[in-house]
Amino acid sequence: MQIYVVTHAEVAVDPAVPVPEWGLSAAGRARLTHLVAQPWVPTLTGVVSSAERKALQTAEVLADAAGLPVGVDEELGENDRSSTGYLRPEEFEAVADAFFARPEESVRGWERAVDAQRRFVAAVQRAVAGATGDVAVVAHGAVGALLLCSLLGVPVDRRYDQPGQGSFFRFDAVTGRVLHGWQRLDGAVRDAALGL
Repeated sequence: MQIYVVTHAEVAVDPAVPVPEWGLSAAGRARLTHLVAQPWVPTLTGVVSSAERKALQTAEVLADAAGLPVGVDEELGENDRSSTGYLRPEEFEAVADAFFARPEESVRGWERAVDAQRRFVAAVQRAVAGATGDVAVVAHGAVGALLLCSLLGVPVDRRYDQPGQGSFFRFDAVTGRVLHGWQRLDGAVRDAALGL
């Protein structure tokens, strides 16, 4: 049984709207054609999503292609960044770097990386418990990277972050072995950093 951890595609950024309510941009919606064309989509027996709008929109397209309903688990949400809300890209990147570099600390009030990792790993375990076949978990980049670090048995490190919105990696549900690292929906591979 294989688990596909999929991150939402590109979003429509609106500083006036809370980040969890951001939806997909036109480019993000267009990129979902690459998602539904993945050869593993017909093998899915379950699709579980974060409750955040952008993830749900991604999951709904994937589930529709697979002929499945979408399960929702709020614990699959991105690391809680509500203390800062929207940050300009350069400021966001600096704070995200600190989030990964100091996982035991709350950076500017953000959820600590160790707490987000524990929460997300448990939510993924719930999502696959009792599954009879392959499952797609649709979520977010930072928590996806934290899960990947956990599966690989390595410390939290941003070098395991996704290469861009709309990426996925795959692992074996029984052994926890990572079968491939992050790939973009359009097929670009980023396994080099993982040594796979």
